[in-house]
Amino acid sequence: MTEPQIALMMLGVFICLVFLGFPIAFTLMALGIGFGYFAYYDAGRMWRDFDRLDPELASWWESTSTWIGGFFNNRVFDLFINQTYTVMSNEVLTAVPLFLFMGYIVERANIVDRLFTTLNIASKNLPGSMGVAALITCALFATATGIVGAVVTLMGLLALPAMLKARYDTSFATGIICAGGTLGILIPPSIMLIVYAAASGVSIVRLYAGALLPGLVLVGLYLTYVIGRSILQPSVAPRPTKEEVPDVPFVKLLWMLFTSFFPLAVLILSVLGSILFGLATPTEAAAIGALGGMVLAVIYRAMTFQRLRESVYLTVRTTAMVCWLFVGSYIFSSVFSYLGGEHLISEFVSGLDLTPVQFLILAQLIIFLLGWPLEWSEIIIIFVPIFLPLLEIFGVDPLFFGILVALNLQTSFLTPPMAMSAYYLKGIAPPEVRLTQIFKGILPFLAMVMVSMVLVYVFPQLVFGLPELFYGR
Repeated sequence: MTEPQIALMMLGVFICLVFLGFPIAFTLMALGIGFGYFAYYDAGRMWRDFDRLDPELASWWESTSTWIGGFFNNRVFDLFINQTYTVMSNEVLTAVPLFLFMGYIVERANIVDRLFTTLNIASKNLPGSMGVAALITCALFATATGIVGAVVTLMGLLALPAMLKARYDTSFATGIICAGGTLGILIPPSIMLIVYAAASGVSIVRLYAGALLPGLVLVGLYLTYVIGRSILQPSVAPRPTKEEVPDVPFVKLLWMLFTSFFPLAVLILSVLGSILFGLATPTEAAAIGALGGMVLAVIYRAMTFQRLRESVYLTVRTTAMVCWLFVGSYIFSSVFSYLGGEHLISEFVSGLDLTPVQFLILAQLIIFLLGWPLEWSEIIIIFVPIFLPLLEIFGVDPLFFGILVALNLQTSFLTPPMAMSAYYLKGIAPPEVRLTQIFKGILPFLAMVMVSMVLVYVFPQLVFGLPELFYGR
């Protein structure tokens, strides 16, 4: 068996172990060290090192303990140590725990219930007003937190009962919440884009600028669908009665917006604006956001020691997961490339004689299928680096590819039967809400994601426009 064949076997073993439910980070590390031990094996290395110091000692070591030297002095252990240090000292990843902490603090600051109530009153004259309010709340909250499970769960507890009580169609209501909860993957400041930047070497600032317009386009498509369907099929989203949404004086409504919508919007815009306009690095902006989240929690009288401790614990746990995934992925990919697996895949894809558009479609199709069993973090850290060397062959900009991946990863939470956002919502939904109803409600929003990807293909300036405007080519 040749070394490239062993590399492919390594990849196949990993996929099998993932489907069996083994922890991904430690599976990557174990396979990387195991196959790397074979790849880097050099039985005579240690006694050659001794020979430089003492020829007699080297002769004794070679004659009696060569196998011990070969076992303990394998270069894969050096690789493991170096890659661990490289990941843990990566400045780009420093922003991850700070943005996570901001999200967890905002989640516990009792902002979302005020925001949904205010937007529900402000939009009551629109068709599907409660759905519009829920979607905008999801978009803002998802942008501030970037944590899909938290957004879907909290909005499911807050907005879903109100929508069902207002006689909204169950599938329509659940689809809005599931789709809105995933928007934080794409819209800056997105943790997913930080992870992609660390994996690909693309500037996080340019990624944020490139993701802004596609994110707004996707939100616009969602809103268009919600309002359009409410007009064409009023039974799915009846107009609210005065008992459900009372009339509020204009001055009071402005005050409600000032105390609910604007604080969160200002926090998001200050973080994003400081990055895009070069006033702060992503890490510095994340620190500003974390501090701003704590200030909001204090203002809303939601800052307690228990909530602070929970936020710190969840931040540390999630950050550790991301970092160890990077360590495992770096070791795995290094060994995979050393054995010739990366070259073999490059030759195979090059031999297909694909056009750049065909390559992009194939790559996005693979990522779409990977989104069923895997989380976005695992796809970005493990599999996207396999595609990165191919981008130069097909003349694809890594920035453009990253935004397409971010759009595509919306589908990993929305595609039945493995739509995780549906399972998050089902876990807290009333018993009469069936999983099949949630799946049915998700499908139109899944179509909107596909439409947005087509629009980005057709109009690439949606991605390149703002980065070129702010930072040049």
